[in-house]
Amino acid sequence: MAKFMAEKGISLLKLAEERAELKKELEEEKRKLKQSLIPYIPNGCISNILLRLPLESLQRTRFVCKMWYKIINSRNFIDVHLRSSESVIIFLVPAIKGAFFHYDNSVLQTNLDAFSVESKLFQLQSVPFLGRSLLDQSSLFCMKFMEIRGGKIKMGDYKTTCLGNIRASCYGLIILDNVMKKGGLIVMNPVTRELSRLPLGTLYPPNDESYGLAYCQNIGKFKLVHLFRDEMQFIGCEILILGDNSWKMVDGPGFGLLGWFGYDPIFAIGAIHWVPHIDHSDYIVSMAVDDDKFRVIQLPKSCRTCDRIVEIGGNLGFVVHDEVNQTDVWILRDLDGEGWTKKFSIGEGYLGDMTPLYFSRISCEIIFKDKDGQLYAYDCGLHLMRKVEMKQVGFPADGWFLPHVNSLISWRMPVDDDSVQNILSL
Repeated sequence: MAKFMAEKGISLLKLAEERAELKKELEEEKRKLKQSLIPYIPNGCISNILLRLPLESLQRTRFVCKMWYKIINSRNFIDVHLRSSESVIIFLVPAIKGAFFHYDNSVLQTNLDAFSVESKLFQLQSVPFLGRSLLDQSSLFCMKFMEIRGGKIKMGDYKTTCLGNIRASCYGLIILDNVMKKGGLIVMNPVTRELSRLPLGTLYPPNDESYGLAYCQNIGKFKLVHLFRDEMQFIGCEILILGDNSWKMVDGPGFGLLGWFGYDPIFAIGAIHWVPHIDHSDYIVSMAVDDDKFRVIQLPKSCRTCDRIVEIGGNLGFVVHDEVNQTDVWILRDLDGEGWTKKFSIGEGYLGDMTPLYFSRISCEIIFKDKDGQLYAYDCGLHLMRKVEMKQVGFPADGWFLPHVNSLISWRMPVDDDSVQNILSL
């Protein structure tokens, strides 16, 4: 009897083990079946979807999973994102309302959790210290951007504050004044918020100096060019390759070639270009970033107060108002090529008081501003000028804005040659 009960117990135990194993197999089959019902999405499709996200969403999305983080931070994704990014205007507005500008409330709202350039740079925290704040809130600026597409303005917010002014911009990088270290500079990508303090260069008042940022394809790095006028009215020049620890002095432009530094320089066709005078400039001063040599390029017509050089599809454009109610657009494709060629004329009546600001890369429009601050967009393909809907949103004053492109570029990473060629194609 005991033997029978023992054999029966063994049989029941074996049966329980078999049932447990069967249950495990069924659960595994259900799991595999469930996974098979989820469609496989190739990485290329995921990248295509991520490219269409707005900047703020894209920054959050990179932390969803390891795969997405790897895609968004890959060089290929960064290059494609750069090629598909529209031109914008980057500018600063005071964090405290009522000074310098007039905007609607939505533009001037400042988030309490805004990213602080100075706090990040010096690992400070904006908390009271001995009854005072480490950062003077009355001196803070909010970093914004403005995109014009389809005749309408889209305002954007980097949710970033800073104390210094924006001095230069190129391929998504900006140069900021480092006011917490007099005369210093900061390089930053406002989208990724990656930033670094640059080594101290020659100190000069802002009215007697000019900064130009450019990408040098030969070395695959960004160059920052600093011009400054000394007490003898000679113009010195120093160059910093981003990532290096010191500036390099080079020969500046000839004596008397540059009368003032009021116009921001333009980077195009592998060189940085300056308009030398407030009015009646018959030439521009250019420095090729490959060899750091300066040259004088004659303009097809004299450049007056409301005329400008602008980057147009990677080429150097010259937008000049004619005397017969006509505005001509000239193109220079190469420093040593055939010279200026007239691309087209804008015959929209009198445009003499309208200043060209920049060229939008994707929509192929030249953005103008009249003396009252109203913006206009000229479609270079349709040859049509239209007034931009501004909806009581004021435009930054002169000197407080720069043409820009929102990208994920880092000064530590070389820009892909195909991306550069796409940017430079008209």
